[in-house]
Amino acid sequence: MSGLSSAARRTVLKGVALAGAAGLGAAACSTDSKLGRAKDPVLDKPVDLGAADAVPVGGARLYREQRVVVSCPAEGEYKAFLAQCTHAGCPLDKVEELEGNCPCHGSRFDVTTGKVLVGPATVPLHEVPITAKAGKLVAGPEA
Repeated sequence: MSGLSSAARRTVLKGVALAGAAGLGAAACSTDSKLGRAKDPVLDKPVDLGAADAVPVGGARLYREQRVVVSCPAEGEYKAFLAQCTHAGCPLDKVEELEGNCPCHGSRFDVTTGKVLVGPATVPLHEVPITAKAGKLVAGPEA
């Protein structure tokens, strides 16, 4: 760059800086989360969620620590999904009126079906098996 004028050097440096910023932006929105979550997340072992009656009939409950959201459409029936946004892997932070919220980019999901209600996510939440045994909920394989 020594043969370039100072104006030309500034133009080249601005271009390099913009290219680097664009690369960072693309990385931040990649489906491969920078939070250490799996691109295709799985619950690889059974997780005890506690008392089944903690999930109200017709309602849902978010288990933040276990990253699972459970709904109860009817007495004794349960559906469970990983509480991890399918856009960038962020954990859902709350459930309001049967909608799970992703705080990172604003995606919202129906926690009774897993379907995307508001993007940028385009893929539904990942469903996980769940059973109620002796009044307790267990999610994951062999549940």
